[in-house]
Amino acid sequence: MKKMILVGRSECGKTTLRQALKGKEIRYEKTQYINHYDVVIDTPGEYAENSSLARALALYSYESDIVALLISATEPYSLYPPCVTGVCNRPVIGIVTQIDAPDANIAQAVDWLALTGCEKIFEVSSYTGEGVWEILDYLKEEGDILPWDKKSDAEKPRNIVSTKMM
Repeated sequence: MKKMILVGRSECGKTTLRQALKGKEIRYEKTQYINHYDVVIDTPGEYAENSSLARALALYSYESDIVALLISATEPYSLYPPCVTGVCNRPVIGIVTQIDAPDANIAQAVDWLALTGCEKIFEVSSYTGEGVWEILDYLKEEGDILPWDKKSDAEKPRNIVSTKMM
């Protein structure tokens, strides 16, 4: 799987998305430092909100294959300036989180991420699982076997060996 760094404001859903991508139980965890997991780098929102800490995001992005800019569908403004993806030498995707919230404005969040220059935008709900599989499929590399790629023994083709002598 490609390694992805999650960048976004505090409480936009980065850690919750990480838990959903891993199939873990969703529970609140405050990210206080940069966490390396096998294919996800989870970052504190304060790093994206504070220009003096943002330098760390630039450095850690070099350890990833994909940069993911997250924005909640409930946010009243975008943290990201237009065309910001041009400063990154990695593919940048956008992820709209909390699409199941009652006050979600998904179209506005998608528009904000499109303005940044994201090459692909995903809409997800970490609680319902909507859109999570699409992200996993995007991160999949040749040779990776994802849970839905596994077939049950009944579905696998069987090699039939003839006992008949020729």
